[in-house]
This record gives sequence, C-alpha cells and structure tokens, in this order.
Amino acid sequence: MEPKIPTRMGDGSLVEMTRSEIKADLEDGTQQAAKRCKSPTITADEIEHLLDIYASPARFTAVDIGDEVILSNDGTGTKHIGNRVQDLQSYEALLGVDMVELWQIDYSYKAIKTNVAHEAQTMKIAQTLLTNPVQYGAMPDLGRYSKPDGPIPNWSELLPLGKIDEARAAQEEAVEMLIEDINFVADGMVAAGTDGIDFDTTGAAGDADFLAGLRACRMLRERYPWLGIEIGMASEFVLGMHGQLEFDGERIAGMWPKDQVRMVQQAGASIYGPAVNINTGRSTAWNIARAITFIKPAMEVAEIPVHVNVGMGVGGVPTCVYPPADATSRASKAFVEILKIDGY
Repeated sequence: MEPKIPTRMGDGSLVEMTRSEIKADLEDGTQQAAKRCKSPTITADEIEHLLDIYASPARFTAVDIGDEVILSNDGTGTKHIGNRVQDLQSYEALLGVDMVELWQIDYSYKAIKTNVAHEAQTMKIAQTLLTNPVQYGAMPDLGRYSKPDGPIPNWSELLPLGKIDEARAAQEEAVEMLIEDINFVADGMVAAGTDGIDFDTTGAAGDADFLAGLRACRMLRERYPWLGIEIGMASEFVLGMHGQLEFDGERIAGMWPKDQVRMVQQAGASIYGPAVNINTGRSTAWNIARAITFIKPAMEVAEIPVHVNVGMGVGGVPTCVYPPADATSRASKAFVEILKIDGY
C-alpha cells in the first residue's frame, strides 16, 4: 500500500493523498487546461518534476540558491505596522520584497482620483524612505462607473433584458471615463516620484475593462518612456461582456494568456502578470498543472518580464485569508523551475 502524503486542497484544507493520486491530479489538471485553451499539455518530464515538488512531505520548499527571482507585491502598505509607509518599509527590510506597492484601501482609480493629492504626498514620503522601487497600484474596476455607484447605465442589468446595443454603448462610455481617471492618477503619482504604475486585476469586468487598461498604458508610455507599468490580469480568460471590442485590430474577448501578453507588450507595459483562478474543490497539484498549462504558451512569446500572480486564490495558491506556506512555496518553486518566470 502506498504511503499517504500531506497536501492541500484549493480551499486550503489539509488532506492526504498517495503519490499516484497526486500524479493523476497533475495529469488531469493539464489535460483539462489544454482542452480549454487549445494548447499542448505539459510534458511527461514536467509532470514528474511537479510530482517531486508536490509529493514531498516537506513543510516548506524553495528554489536552489542562484535561481531566485524578483518578488513583487500588490497591496503592500496596509497599516499592518504603524502607517502605510512603515508597512512598506517592513516589506522591504523584513520580508525581502524587491518591489513594493503603495495603495489605498478603496482599490480603484475612480475612487483614488478624489484623493490623489493625499496619495501623492504619501508616495513622496515613501520615496524618501525606501531604497526598493515603489509603485502605485489600483484596479481599473470598470464596474464602478455603472449605476448605482457611477453615472452610466448598468450593463449587467441591460444584458439580461436583451438590450445588447445599450449595454455595449454603456461599456464604451465607461471605458473613456476610466482611461481619463487612470491618466489623472498616474500623472499625480509621477509628479510625486513613483517608480511605476500597476493596473491590478485588469479585465475583471470583461473585455472593455482590459481595453481601458491597454489604451491607458499606451498613453502613459508615450508620455513617460521611463515609467514602469505593470498590467496584472484578473483571470486566465478575458470575458466577452461586450464581445466586439478590439485592440490593434484584434478582438479582445476570449483571449488566453498567450494573447494577453502580446496585447500587453504592444501597449507598452513593462511587466505582465497572468492570473489563473483556483478550483477550491480540487487539489493544489491539480490546480498548479492547470495554471502552468495556461501560462506556458505565454512564456514562449513573452518579450517583457512575466510576474505570475501567486497569491490568495490564484496561481495554484489556496483561496483562504492566510494561505499556508507549504502551498505558496510549492507553487512558487513550480513556476520558477518549470516556466522560468521572471518574478511573482
């Protein structure tokens, strides 16, 4: 009888599986992903490599010395320790984060626009006290522009009523407002000395959300050739809430990471952050094989650094408030050693 090995489910619960069961989950995860995005499964050697990582009973795992990659963060500076700037300092000095991010608790460019002077002052203070790059981040969050939070008719209400044209027109109007707000906030942060701007969870509201991020990125790149611009995605697949929007002549809806990274590069971004949502009812081994299968084609065409979203509920990491270190370290090691990612 095969010995049982402690491992995790996608909700963070600790379970025991045999090495054969873990391998079966790895194989099923890559097959399911390949079928969805019409790409090859990962190789047999890669399955065996992942099996060695996920069948290990070690409490914590890591890459070899010399194989480390950049550790970047979204949402650092949360007043866990003193004020936000002190929190950033703790991430730099105590946690070893290579690139930190200042953010406001209402994580949306629309909301930050009303408070940009205060945020810029905080950014200026952070720049005087930290050595590591400090970027400013928020979500494009296109839904904020629809009623009841915004002035535009809610396309999620219009679509079920069959008002397709009205829903599409509402999204297009929201895109213009969002682009204006991103540029306004970014200009304020550049004046305060930011090292970069992060568009976090891009595409959360579908293809119009992604389009706004791409267009805003291109505008910022033209004005600030030196500025770091990171576009991190909301999901492995761009939902077609509009369905007809294009960027550089290509339809955005339905894009998987391989096409996402091409668009992000063309827009002028510095870093691409793919995100693959986790299935809480499957093992972390199943989820990591699925995530690597989705992202591998993107790594093959990427011309800019790729920082995979490896956190709560994405990138093979369980969906829980404090993801266990055994799960996060395994996911990180897998992405670095299989995909040769640039950071996470």
